[in-house]
Amino acid sequence: MTRVALIPGAVSLAQWRAVYRGAPVALDPSAAPVIANSAEAVGRILTKGRPIYGINTGFGKLAGVRIETQDLERLQRNIVLSHAVGVGEAMPVPVCRLMMALKLTSLARGASGVRPATVALLQALLDQDLTPVVPTQGSVGASGDLAPLAHMAATMIGVGDMLVGGEPKAAAQALADAGLEPLVLGPKEGLALLNGTQFSCAYALAALFDIERVFGCALVTGALSTEAAKGSDTPFDPRIHILRGHIGQQETAAALRNLMAGSAIRASHLAGDTRVQDPYCLRCQPQVMGAALDILRQAAATLAIEANGVTDNPLIFPDTDEALSGGNFHAEPVAFAADIIALAVCEIGSLAERRIAMLVDPALSGLPAFLTAHPGLNSGLMMAQVTAAALVSENKQRAYPASVDSIPTSANQEDHVSMAAHGARRLTGMIDNARAVIAIELIAAAQGCDFHRPLASSGALEAVRATLRRRVAHLDEDRHLHPDIEAAIELVREGALWPLDDLPGVCA
Repeated sequence: MTRVALIPGAVSLAQWRAVYRGAPVALDPSAAPVIANSAEAVGRILTKGRPIYGINTGFGKLAGVRIETQDLERLQRNIVLSHAVGVGEAMPVPVCRLMMALKLTSLARGASGVRPATVALLQALLDQDLTPVVPTQGSVGASGDLAPLAHMAATMIGVGDMLVGGEPKAAAQALADAGLEPLVLGPKEGLALLNGTQFSCAYALAALFDIERVFGCALVTGALSTEAAKGSDTPFDPRIHILRGHIGQQETAAALRNLMAGSAIRASHLAGDTRVQDPYCLRCQPQVMGAALDILRQAAATLAIEANGVTDNPLIFPDTDEALSGGNFHAEPVAFAADIIALAVCEIGSLAERRIAMLVDPALSGLPAFLTAHPGLNSGLMMAQVTAAALVSENKQRAYPASVDSIPTSANQEDHVSMAAHGARRLTGMIDNARAVIAIELIAAAQGCDFHRPLASSGALEAVRATLRRRVAHLDEDRHLHPDIEAAIELVREGALWPLDDLPGVCA
């Protein structure tokens, strides 16, 4: 894969997506003097003898405790060790690598006061595929993602575990095997590594990149379901959507219209169809999916800014040799973005499940009951719809906004937190659920279209059916459906149903 050049403050969503999908990274050389100047500024600030939070004081509620010069290195080591208190399963490697790249570019902005050697070690871990084992639970999204980032930082000082070739190894041994020395943290460095929103932001970005594929596949399966139900493409007429004005709605309608263009199935009921209007799950696809597209793009804009920002504390300003305490570590922007993504994920799956339910109901679709030619002896896709309903219900329960919750920490010094870490992390399971619902719809819609033979759909949708049929055969008689659903899920995961570049994109 092509190496991604990380220019601090100017990394695009497309580049972050490539990092998430495994591309190697290289920090732009222009960052080197900026990093060095920031570290030198910390030394100059210390000579002034004033108390500077986290550099020569304690942390959190202990900020009033002054630390002597001889203990400054120990202070930074202690914050890493004391804050590495995460629990739960380890971060997936792609998300952890993305978190590390986010931290790398943030430190390279030159406002965190870390030395070039510290940045170089983080780069080396990425280069040599040494991935810290980071538990996923323990952050409340302010003061930054302290616990998970502490686990990352701990491996840099030779404590904890790393994944090497997919296998866990003691960090000290992994570093030694790679020819790397563990860090001895200088003033401010432990705090700079721990403080920040990179854990929450990595999970939110991963969700954004994953739901982008699910969204595109849902447009394809929605068009295919419309064909299976012999629905109308009139609701996708551009004149309708121009009058309302929402860009996502207009783009979604155009995509659905293009997917169905040239369909013989559609042509077969242009005249003489007694139905006046289709159910909302077909007719209102542009309005629902377009609204989802618009808010996903809003979340993308927020995360693009956050990913390029500096979110630790205090921040170092070398031009004036000042260390300014603030609250950039508060992950409220990420929490809001994650909640927005959750709403969109929930609705994408919910609308698709309604289409599945319509297709298996002969009273609504005009197709054989449960999409089997011999209902009764065979149950067809009866239970597949039940699975879709179960997954949608789970997502509704998970979609409650995380950002409206807060619980005071650090003896009420940190008295309002974002819950961004949980808000972003729960998206992984929600997207898994939505992906499975779209996969079930793909099977149901293709099965429904089979009953219209010899009529064919559009060239685009026939290509989609052919892609599915290479892995999942038409359902003549009841069979073990789990492998079929898993195969369809993989198609959605890969974004393999149709070229996604031909469909509206979430990330510019």
